[in-house]
Amino acid sequence: MIARSLVALLLLAGCATTPEGGACRADRAQDLVGKPWAPAGEAAVLKRTGARALRVIGPDTVVTMDYRTDRLNVETDAGGIVTRLRCG
Repeated sequence: MIARSLVALLLLAGCATTPEGGACRADRAQDLVGKPWAPAGEAAVLKRTGARALRVIGPDTVVTMDYRTDRLNVETDAGGIVTRLRCG
């Protein structure tokens, strides 16, 4: 039963594609790591990365585990310093 589930998941993963429009490119904003997050710059970050949505994740933030290719996740520490940028 477990083997069948794993095979099904692998098959579904192979079908996943990244859409042309709205695909996130976190690598285009990695220079923000180590700097304070400024919500006022959200629009500029979205434009730079091509993402359509953005969410800021602090140390105590509860988030869903859904994966969205068009979303940029900005992870910050307790002081609001960006620690990681990733898509999903």
